[in-house]
Amino acid sequence: MTTPVFCTIVPPHVLDRLAQADDPVLAGPARRTLQRDAYERTQRRLTTVVGARAVAPLAAAEPGKPHRTVYDARNGTDLPGRKVRGEGDEPGKDATVNRAYAGLGATFELFLKAYGRDSIDGNGLQLDATVHYDREYNNAFWNGEQMVFGDGDGEIFLDFTIPIDVIGHELAHGVTQYTANLTYFGQPGALNESVSDVFGALIKQYTLGQTADEADWLIGAGLLAPRVTGKALRSMKAPGTAYDDDVLGKDPQPATMDDYVNTGRDNGGVHINSGIPNHAFYLAATELGGPAWERAGQVWYDVLTGGELQQKASFSDFATLTVKAARARYGDGEELDAVNKAWEGVGVRTL
Repeated sequence: MTTPVFCTIVPPHVLDRLAQADDPVLAGPARRTLQRDAYERTQRRLTTVVGARAVAPLAAAEPGKPHRTVYDARNGTDLPGRKVRGEGDEPGKDATVNRAYAGLGATFELFLKAYGRDSIDGNGLQLDATVHYDREYNNAFWNGEQMVFGDGDGEIFLDFTIPIDVIGHELAHGVTQYTANLTYFGQPGALNESVSDVFGALIKQYTLGQTADEADWLIGAGLLAPRVTGKALRSMKAPGTAYDDDVLGKDPQPATMDDYVNTGRDNGGVHINSGIPNHAFYLAATELGGPAWERAGQVWYDVLTGGELQQKASFSDFATLTVKAARARYGDGEELDAVNKAWEGVGVRTL
Protein backbone atom coordinates (compact mmCIF):
# COMPACT_ATOMS: atom_id res chain seq x y z
CA MET A 1 0.00 0.00 0.00
CA THR A 2 1.37 3.41 -0.96
CA THR A 3 1.15 6.49 1.21
CA PRO A 4 0.77 9.60 -0.95
CA VAL A 5 2.60 12.67 0.29
CA PHE A 6 2.44 16.32 -0.69
CA CYS A 7 5.75 17.24 -2.34
CA THR A 8 6.70 20.72 -3.59
CA ILE A 9 9.61 21.81 -5.77
CA VAL A 10 10.32 25.05 -3.85
CA PRO A 11 11.39 24.25 -0.28
CA PRO A 12 9.57 25.90 2.65
CA HIS A 13 12.77 27.59 3.84
CA VAL A 14 13.00 29.51 0.56
CA LEU A 15 9.41 30.73 0.82
CA ASP A 16 9.87 31.52 4.51
CA ARG A 17 12.79 33.77 3.69
CA LEU A 18 10.86 35.42 0.85
CA ALA A 19 7.80 35.96 3.06
CA GLN A 20 9.94 38.09 5.38
CA ALA A 21 10.97 40.53 2.63
CA ASP A 22 10.26 44.20 3.27
CA ASP A 23 8.73 44.57 -0.20
CA PRO A 24 5.07 43.43 -0.07
CA VAL A 25 5.23 42.63 -3.80
CA LEU A 26 7.69 39.86 -2.90
CA ALA A 27 6.41 38.89 0.54
CA GLY A 28 2.70 38.70 -0.30
CA PRO A 29 2.81 35.90 -2.91
CA ALA A 30 5.26 33.92 -0.76
CA ARG A 31 2.97 34.09 2.26
CA ARG A 32 -0.05 33.09 0.22
CA THR A 33 1.92 30.21 -1.29
CA LEU A 34 2.94 28.98 2.17
CA GLN A 35 -0.69 29.14 3.31
CA ARG A 36 -1.90 27.26 0.24
CA ASP A 37 0.83 24.63 0.65
CA ALA A 38 -0.14 24.14 4.30
CA TYR A 39 -3.77 23.68 3.29
CA GLU A 40 -2.94 21.20 0.52
CA ARG A 41 -0.61 19.28 2.82
CA THR A 42 -3.40 18.97 5.41
CA GLN A 43 -5.87 17.85 2.75
CA ARG A 44 -3.44 15.19 1.59
CA ARG A 45 -3.10 13.83 5.12
CA LEU A 46 -6.87 13.75 5.56
CA THR A 47 -7.29 12.00 2.21
CA THR A 48 -4.71 9.43 3.24
CA VAL A 49 -6.63 8.72 6.47
CA VAL A 50 -10.05 8.32 4.83
CA GLY A 51 -8.74 6.65 1.69
CA ALA A 52 -7.28 8.19 -1.45
CA ARG A 53 -9.23 8.31 -4.69
CA ALA A 54 -8.22 5.44 -6.91
CA VAL A 55 -6.66 6.64 -10.15
CA ALA A 56 -6.70 3.94 -12.81
CA PRO A 57 -5.59 3.84 -16.43
CA LEU A 58 -8.17 4.75 -19.05
CA ALA A 59 -10.48 1.94 -20.10
CA ALA A 60 -9.07 1.93 -23.63
CA ALA A 61 -5.48 2.36 -22.50
CA GLU A 62 -2.85 0.98 -24.84
CA PRO A 63 0.13 -0.44 -22.95
CA GLY A 64 3.33 1.51 -23.44
CA LYS A 65 1.55 4.70 -24.52
CA PRO A 66 1.11 7.85 -22.43
CA HIS A 67 -2.36 8.99 -21.39
CA ARG A 68 -2.05 12.69 -20.61
CA THR A 69 -4.67 15.23 -19.62
CA VAL A 70 -3.90 18.88 -18.88
CA TYR A 71 -6.39 21.00 -16.95
CA ASP A 72 -6.58 24.75 -16.38
CA ALA A 73 -7.42 25.98 -12.87
CA ARG A 74 -7.89 29.50 -14.30
CA ASN A 75 -6.11 30.96 -11.26
CA GLY A 76 -8.42 29.15 -8.88
CA THR A 77 -7.64 26.26 -6.52
CA ASP A 78 -10.30 23.68 -7.40
CA LEU A 79 -8.64 20.57 -8.81
CA PRO A 80 -8.29 19.36 -11.43
CA GLY A 81 -9.96 22.32 -13.22
CA ARG A 82 -11.20 22.59 -16.79
CA LYS A 83 -9.79 20.11 -19.31
CA VAL A 84 -7.83 21.93 -22.00
CA ARG A 85 -5.76 19.22 -23.69
CA GLY A 86 -6.07 15.46 -23.90
CA GLU A 87 -3.82 12.74 -25.26
CA GLY A 88 -3.21 13.22 -28.97
CA ASP A 89 -4.73 16.71 -29.13
CA GLU A 90 -2.87 19.32 -31.15
CA PRO A 91 -0.98 22.09 -29.31
CA GLY A 92 -3.03 25.15 -28.47
CA LYS A 93 -2.09 28.79 -27.99
CA ASP A 94 -1.29 28.47 -24.27
CA ALA A 95 2.45 27.77 -23.99
CA THR A 96 2.06 26.69 -20.36
CA VAL A 97 -0.41 23.96 -21.34
CA ASN A 98 1.88 22.81 -24.14
CA ARG A 99 4.94 22.67 -21.87
CA ALA A 100 3.06 20.66 -19.24
CA TYR A 101 1.85 18.21 -21.88
CA ALA A 102 5.34 17.82 -23.33
CA GLY A 103 6.91 17.40 -19.90
CA LEU A 104 4.49 14.64 -18.96
CA GLY A 105 5.38 12.92 -22.22
CA ALA A 106 9.13 13.29 -21.74
CA THR A 107 8.90 11.79 -18.25
CA PHE A 108 6.81 8.89 -19.53
CA GLU A 109 9.29 8.29 -22.36
CA LEU A 110 12.39 8.18 -20.20
CA PHE A 111 10.93 5.67 -17.76
CA LEU A 112 9.60 3.52 -20.61
CA LYS A 113 12.59 3.63 -22.96
CA ALA A 114 15.36 3.55 -20.37
CA TYR A 115 13.84 1.27 -17.73
CA GLY A 116 10.84 -0.46 -19.30
CA ARG A 117 8.44 1.20 -16.86
CA ASP A 118 4.92 1.88 -18.15
CA SER A 119 4.09 5.24 -16.54
CA ILE A 120 4.90 6.16 -12.97
CA ASP A 121 3.11 3.20 -11.39
CA GLY A 122 4.47 0.70 -13.92
CA ASN A 123 0.93 -0.11 -15.02
CA GLY A 124 -0.05 2.68 -17.41
CA LEU A 125 -1.25 5.24 -14.87
CA GLN A 126 -2.80 8.23 -16.61
CA LEU A 127 -0.87 11.44 -16.13
CA ASP A 128 -2.90 14.46 -15.07
CA ALA A 129 -1.60 18.00 -14.66
CA THR A 130 -3.23 21.29 -13.70
CA VAL A 131 -1.75 24.61 -14.79
CA HIS A 132 -2.46 28.24 -13.85
CA TYR A 133 -3.11 27.20 -10.26
CA ASP A 134 -4.04 30.03 -7.89
CA ARG A 135 -2.75 33.59 -8.31
CA GLU A 136 0.99 34.30 -8.22
CA TYR A 137 1.47 30.82 -6.78
CA ASN A 138 5.18 30.22 -6.27
CA ASN A 139 5.35 26.45 -6.43
CA ALA A 140 4.60 23.20 -8.22
CA PHE A 141 3.58 20.00 -6.48
CA TRP A 142 2.68 16.35 -6.68
CA ASN A 143 -0.26 15.59 -4.37
CA GLY A 144 -0.27 11.82 -4.67
CA GLU A 145 -2.62 11.85 -7.66
CA GLN A 146 -1.59 14.59 -10.07
CA MET A 147 0.82 17.41 -10.94
CA VAL A 148 -0.04 21.05 -10.22
CA PHE A 149 1.82 24.12 -11.51
CA GLY A 150 1.72 27.74 -10.43
CA ASP A 151 2.49 30.68 -12.71
CA GLY A 152 4.96 32.24 -10.26
CA ASP A 153 4.90 35.84 -9.13
CA GLY A 154 7.01 37.10 -12.04
CA GLU A 155 9.36 38.81 -9.58
CA ILE A 156 11.22 35.86 -8.05
CA PHE A 157 9.76 32.84 -9.83
CA LEU A 158 8.57 32.45 -13.40
CA ASP A 159 6.14 29.87 -14.80
CA PHE A 160 6.79 26.49 -13.14
CA THR A 161 6.33 24.57 -16.40
CA ILE A 162 9.43 26.23 -17.92
CA PRO A 163 12.05 23.78 -16.52
CA ILE A 164 11.28 20.27 -17.74
CA ASP A 165 13.23 18.85 -14.79
CA VAL A 166 10.67 20.42 -12.41
CA ILE A 167 7.96 18.39 -14.14
CA GLY A 168 10.12 15.26 -14.06
CA HIS A 169 11.07 15.84 -10.42
CA GLU A 170 7.48 15.99 -9.24
CA LEU A 171 6.34 12.99 -11.27
CA ALA A 172 9.31 11.03 -9.91
CA HIS A 173 7.80 11.51 -6.46
CA GLY A 174 4.97 9.42 -7.86
CA VAL A 175 7.41 6.68 -8.91
CA THR A 176 8.83 6.65 -5.37
CA GLN A 177 5.29 6.56 -3.98
CA TYR A 178 4.53 3.43 -5.99
CA THR A 179 7.85 1.70 -5.24
CA ALA A 180 10.04 2.28 -2.17
CA ASN A 181 7.54 4.79 -0.66
CA LEU A 182 10.34 6.50 1.28
CA THR A 183 9.23 8.22 4.48
CA TYR A 184 9.14 11.98 3.96
CA PHE A 185 11.29 12.99 6.93
CA GLY A 186 14.98 13.13 7.77
CA GLN A 187 17.38 11.03 5.72
CA PRO A 188 14.72 8.89 3.98
CA GLY A 189 12.91 12.12 3.12
CA ALA A 190 16.12 13.61 1.74
CA LEU A 191 16.56 10.44 -0.33
CA ASN A 192 12.99 10.87 -1.56
CA GLU A 193 13.84 14.40 -2.70
CA SER A 194 17.18 13.33 -4.14
CA VAL A 195 15.65 10.53 -6.21
CA SER A 196 13.29 13.10 -7.71
CA ASP A 197 16.18 15.45 -8.47
CA VAL A 198 18.13 12.57 -10.04
CA PHE A 199 15.34 11.52 -12.37
CA GLY A 200 14.33 15.12 -13.04
CA ALA A 201 17.89 15.77 -14.20
CA LEU A 202 17.92 12.58 -16.25
CA ILE A 203 14.66 13.52 -17.99
CA LYS A 204 16.15 16.89 -18.90
CA GLN A 205 19.37 15.30 -20.16
CA TYR A 206 17.49 12.60 -22.10
CA THR A 207 15.30 15.22 -23.77
CA LEU A 208 18.33 17.36 -24.70
CA GLY A 209 20.42 14.37 -25.74
CA GLN A 210 23.20 15.31 -23.32
CA THR A 211 25.93 13.18 -21.83
CA ALA A 212 26.83 13.47 -18.15
CA ASP A 213 29.75 15.74 -19.04
CA GLU A 214 27.61 18.04 -21.20
CA ALA A 215 24.80 18.51 -18.66
CA ASP A 216 24.57 21.50 -16.31
CA TRP A 217 23.25 19.38 -13.40
CA LEU A 218 21.01 22.24 -12.28
CA ILE A 219 17.49 21.68 -10.96
CA GLY A 220 15.07 24.43 -11.98
CA ALA A 221 17.31 26.39 -14.36
CA GLY A 222 15.15 29.03 -16.03
CA LEU A 223 12.73 29.23 -13.12
CA LEU A 224 14.30 32.20 -11.33
CA ALA A 225 13.32 35.66 -12.55
CA PRO A 226 16.01 38.01 -13.92
CA ARG A 227 16.22 40.04 -10.69
CA VAL A 228 17.38 36.99 -8.70
CA THR A 229 21.10 36.40 -8.24
CA GLY A 230 21.17 32.69 -8.98
CA LYS A 231 21.07 29.98 -11.62
CA ALA A 232 18.52 27.49 -10.30
CA LEU A 233 16.94 25.97 -7.20
CA ARG A 234 19.67 23.39 -6.68
CA SER A 235 22.95 22.21 -8.17
CA MET A 236 23.87 18.53 -8.14
CA LYS A 237 27.36 19.35 -9.40
CA ALA A 238 28.07 21.91 -6.68
CA PRO A 239 25.43 21.85 -3.92
CA GLY A 240 25.25 25.17 -2.10
CA THR A 241 25.99 27.31 -5.18
CA ALA A 242 22.62 27.47 -6.99
CA TYR A 243 21.79 30.95 -5.69
CA ASP A 244 23.13 33.66 -3.39
CA ASP A 245 20.58 36.44 -3.36
CA ASP A 246 19.78 39.39 -1.12
CA VAL A 247 16.14 38.32 -0.86
CA LEU A 248 16.35 34.51 -1.12
CA GLY A 249 19.54 34.16 0.88
CA LYS A 250 22.20 31.57 0.06
CA ASP A 251 21.62 28.04 -1.14
CA PRO A 252 21.99 25.96 2.07
CA GLN A 253 22.62 22.54 0.52
CA PRO A 254 25.67 20.59 1.72
CA ALA A 255 27.69 18.46 -0.69
CA THR A 256 29.13 16.07 1.92
CA MET A 257 28.31 14.61 5.32
CA ASP A 258 30.82 16.99 6.92
CA ASP A 259 28.23 19.75 6.47
CA TYR A 260 25.07 17.74 7.16
CA VAL A 261 22.34 20.03 8.51
CA ASN A 262 20.44 18.94 11.60
CA THR A 263 17.10 20.74 11.63
CA GLY A 264 13.49 20.12 12.51
CA ARG A 265 12.27 22.39 9.73
CA ASP A 266 11.43 21.24 6.20
CA ASN A 267 10.56 17.75 7.49
CA GLY A 268 14.03 17.40 8.93
CA GLY A 269 15.80 19.17 6.07
CA VAL A 270 14.61 16.97 3.19
CA HIS A 271 15.30 19.67 0.58
CA ILE A 272 18.61 20.61 2.18
CA ASN A 273 20.47 17.36 2.92
CA SER A 274 19.32 15.89 -0.39
CA GLY A 275 22.37 17.71 -1.75
CA ILE A 276 24.55 14.89 -0.41
CA PRO A 277 23.03 11.94 -2.31
CA ASN A 278 22.50 14.31 -5.26
CA HIS A 279 26.22 14.99 -5.40
CA ALA A 280 26.99 11.28 -5.05
CA PHE A 281 24.90 10.57 -8.15
CA TYR A 282 26.63 13.38 -10.05
CA LEU A 283 30.05 11.95 -9.10
CA ALA A 284 29.07 8.42 -10.18
CA ALA A 285 27.53 9.58 -13.46
CA THR A 286 30.42 11.82 -14.50
CA GLU A 287 32.97 9.19 -13.50
CA LEU A 288 31.27 6.74 -15.87
CA GLY A 289 30.61 9.28 -18.62
CA GLY A 290 28.16 8.91 -21.47
CA PRO A 291 24.39 9.27 -20.95
CA ALA A 292 23.78 9.36 -17.20
CA TRP A 293 20.43 7.58 -17.49
CA GLU A 294 22.12 4.44 -18.78
CA ARG A 295 24.47 3.04 -16.15
CA ALA A 296 24.34 5.35 -13.13
CA GLY A 297 20.61 5.93 -13.64
CA GLN A 298 20.00 2.21 -14.05
CA VAL A 299 21.68 1.47 -10.71
CA TRP A 300 19.58 4.10 -8.91
CA TYR A 301 16.43 2.83 -10.61
CA ASP A 302 17.26 -0.77 -9.61
CA VAL A 303 17.56 0.30 -5.98
CA LEU A 304 14.33 2.31 -6.05
CA THR A 305 12.32 -0.53 -7.57
CA GLY A 306 14.18 -3.60 -6.32
CA GLY A 307 12.11 -4.22 -3.20
CA GLU A 308 14.97 -4.04 -0.70
CA LEU A 309 14.92 -0.30 -0.04
CA GLN A 310 13.12 0.25 3.24
CA GLN A 311 10.79 3.19 3.86
CA LYS A 312 13.04 4.56 6.59
CA ALA A 313 16.33 3.97 4.80
CA SER A 314 19.36 6.05 5.78
CA PHE A 315 21.94 7.40 3.34
CA SER A 316 24.19 4.46 4.25
CA ASP A 317 21.38 1.99 3.58
CA PHE A 318 20.76 3.51 0.15
CA ALA A 319 24.46 3.68 -0.68
CA THR A 320 24.94 0.04 0.30
CA LEU A 321 22.10 -1.00 -2.00
CA THR A 322 23.57 0.95 -4.93
CA VAL A 323 26.81 -0.95 -4.47
CA LYS A 324 24.89 -4.23 -4.41
CA ALA A 325 22.85 -3.21 -7.47
CA ALA A 326 25.93 -2.13 -9.43
CA ARG A 327 27.63 -5.45 -8.74
CA ALA A 328 24.49 -7.47 -9.57
CA ARG A 329 23.96 -5.76 -12.92
CA TYR A 330 27.50 -5.00 -14.06
CA GLY A 331 29.84 -7.17 -12.01
CA ASP A 332 33.08 -6.01 -10.42
CA GLY A 333 33.88 -3.41 -13.04
CA GLU A 334 34.03 0.33 -13.52
CA GLU A 335 30.36 0.79 -12.58
CA LEU A 336 30.96 -0.66 -9.13
CA ASP A 337 34.14 1.37 -8.74
CA ALA A 338 32.34 4.59 -9.73
CA VAL A 339 29.52 4.01 -7.25
CA ASN A 340 31.91 3.20 -4.39
CA LYS A 341 34.05 6.23 -5.21
CA ALA A 342 31.00 8.51 -5.36
CA TRP A 343 29.74 7.65 -1.89
CA GLU A 344 33.25 7.88 -0.49
CA GLY A 345 33.48 11.32 -2.06
CA VAL A 346 30.47 12.60 -0.10
CA GLY A 347 31.42 10.89 3.16
CA VAL A 348 28.67 8.25 3.22
CA ARG A 349 29.79 4.83 4.39
CA THR A 350 28.50 1.67 2.77
CA LEU A 351 27.71 -1.20 5.12
